[in-house]
Formats: sequence, C-alpha cells, structure tokens
Amino acid sequence: MTGDERVFAGHSPALTLTGERTLPGIWHENYWFRRHEVVYRWLVDRVGPRVLEAGSGEGYGAQALLDGAPDRRVVAVDYDDAAARHSNRRYPDLGVVRGNLVGLPFRAESFDTVVSLQTVEHLWDQPGFVAECARVCRRGGQFVVSTPNRLTFSPGVRRGEKPLNPFHVNELDAEELVDLLGSAFDVAAVLGVRHGPRITAWEAEHGDLVAAQLAGPPAGWAAPLTDLVAALTADDFLIGPDDVDGSLDLLVEGCRR
Repeated sequence: MTGDERVFAGHSPALTLTGERTLPGIWHENYWFRRHEVVYRWLVDRVGPRVLEAGSGEGYGAQALLDGAPDRRVVAVDYDDAAARHSNRRYPDLGVVRGNLVGLPFRAESFDTVVSLQTVEHLWDQPGFVAECARVCRRGGQFVVSTPNRLTFSPGVRRGEKPLNPFHVNELDAEELVDLLGSAFDVAAVLGVRHGPRITAWEAEHGDLVAAQLAGPPAGWAAPLTDLVAALTADDFLIGPDDVDGSLDLLVEGCRR
C-alpha cells in the first residue's frame, strides 16, 4: 500500500478528495481534518438542543455534535448531492438534507444553534447566507461560523480580491466576518485557531508546516513531515482570543437579535 492509499483504521472514505472539502481517514489530509475537528470539539458542549449545520460536507462534524449529546437533534444540510447522499448512508442517526444555503428548506426559528464551519468562503451570496441562518435561528439563539483567516491563508490578497484557493469565492479577515454577522447577530466572541506546541516546535526546526505540505505530493514528503502529519490530533491546535489577526482560522459566535 502506497502512502497516498493509506487510510486510518476504521475509515473508508467514499467521497473523492478534490481539495474543496476535507475528509476523515486519509493520512495526508490529517492536518486539515484535525484543524477542522478542533472547532467541533470546542462546540460540542456549547450548542443547544436543536442544531443545524449549514454546509456539512462529509458529515463527520454534525455526527460529532450528535455524539456529544445523543438526545440533541442535529440536522445537516449541504448543496452537494454526493455529499448529502454519503452522509445519509454513513451517519444514519443524522437528519441530512440537500439544500441551498441561501434558501434553507426550514421554517423560521427552527433551531437553537446554527453552525457553519469552513463554508462561508465558498459562497457567492454571503449576506444572503447569513440572513437565512438568522431566519431559521430562534431569537436569542446561537450562530457559530469558522472560516480561513484571509490574512494568513492568502497572504497578500486584499479585501474583495479573488482568493488563491480556486474553491473559495471570497475570504474574510476578522473585521469583515464580524461585520457580516452583525446584520442580524450580536457578536459574543471572536476567536482564532492556532498551532499548538508540537507543531510550533516542528516548525522551529523544519519551517512552515502548511508550505511544506503544499510543496509537493505526499508520496515525496520527507519522513519528518510524513510522521508529523499522520500523528496529529485535534489537541495539536488551540482556540483562543489572542492575536486573532495572526490566527489560522477565524471563529465567531453570535447571538440572534
């Protein structure tokens, strides 16, 4: 089995890895998966009893929120038909719906919490998306959004310019994200995702970890990079309010007015 074919025990991804979304169980995708997973872990004890994940992708995050409280109702919605069908097969305890994120197929005030992680950057109508999330969220309810920090994810790309990632329509800095949510939500927290001590120590010796992964295909990675990426867990990432502009990803929590 080659390096590119290896999967972690217990996983057999059915979706194709295209670069648009991360998938669990693929060793060379593990950095990105864990960088996303840490936000779900942060959320699991903070969300309400009726949760919508808007832009659920493979479905692992919505399932994690359900696992954290089995009596919680978690509904996942994604525009991609293959992703929605896959999620329904793999996570049968979820309610998975195919739907447009700027025309959510739910009644007003149906949810206590709306979660959307690493999705808003893919959308053409970002204000329309926030308005729809506000519509389906009860008054006083919670909206949590994460997105790559444009300042670090696409350095040199200015506000409104086309991102470097071909799957992203518009990337945001913290001020832009707060302004976007402010149309319908009172912002309660602005946080950032950062590398933890193990990654920081590795980078001090070997250089930027993201750049190292993007420099060539996984089959050609040197042993120190391969070993680190395959071993990473969500514990290797930190979430907090310090130096948000220098963070990897932005995490903003709002309260529905």
